[in-house]
Amino acid sequence: MQLFLMRHGEAGYNAHSDRERKLTDMGRHHTALMSNWLARTVKEFDLVLVSPYLRAQQSWQEVSKHFPEPHKWITLDELVPSGSPEQVAHLVIAYAEQYQAKNVLVLAHMPLLGYLVSELVSGIEPPLFATSGVTLIERVADKNSLVWQHAPHSIS
Repeated sequence: MQLFLMRHGEAGYNAHSDRERKLTDMGRHHTALMSNWLARTVKEFDLVLVSPYLRAQQSWQEVSKHFPEPHKWITLDELVPSGSPEQVAHLVIAYAEQYQAKNVLVLAHMPLLGYLVSELVSGIEPPLFATSGVTLIERVADKNSLVWQHAPHSIS
């Protein structure tokens, strides 16, 4: 199984709450750029798990333009910045196994994503994720390994 962990695009701060922050034009552009690049690596996602926050939902709208409709996509309330990495790791694996997903996209936030990498791959310090950044974790026989991590500035 391949787990693609992606941080939402750059978001503005002009909102009533953190949950309501919208993508900036640059955030949309970088998310589209990363999605186009990612589409050269993976043809489709079997399962997509997205944060309920507006900027993550908008990021998914941008990503979805570059891929066929996933077999299943779910807004997961646990995928928030302060979410529990242990709980999220268990949920992601459980959903992936339930839907027999080979390619899973998780679209969420920092610091959750960094801690999630540490939770999934033993011995890895929590990496930073640039906005629109993507990390690939490969899962083979219950063993996870970090394959790569890219951001908009590293693919051009």
